[in-house]
Amino acid sequence: MANPTLLVVACALVDVDGRVLIAQRPEGKAMAGLWEFPGGKVDDGETPEEALIRELREELGIDTKQACLAPLTFASHAYDDFHLLMPLYVCRRWWGTVTAHEHQALKWVRPLALKDYPMPPADEPLIAMLRDLL
Repeated sequence: MANPTLLVVACALVDVDGRVLIAQRPEGKAMAGLWEFPGGKVDDGETPEEALIRELREELGIDTKQACLAPLTFASHAYDDFHLLMPLYVCRRWWGTVTAHEHQALKWVRPLALKDYPMPPADEPLIAMLRDLL
């Protein structure tokens, strides 16, 4: 029997200096201590864009709108007990101040330096796409 597919959405927030925001997973969560792109699960009845707008508000205290989210690529990765499908959006425009509400730490990182931070296996292939874009 195939593992269930989990739809999760992620965002590469890019600041005016071309840096990308990464967030450290908190203690007590799966893959604690690893760095990831902000985002989360898409709830039933939500579009990926609606979920991402909600997650950015909950996790970082910022607001954006669908027109500010540009789809870039996606990750498809088999973990032991589920298959992850994760669209990655780029966002350069938001309102509010980025603040860690759910993560241990946040860092603004140059695209070439993303490879220096340990990330979940599904996030790793996204680094090259971001590096090439930015």
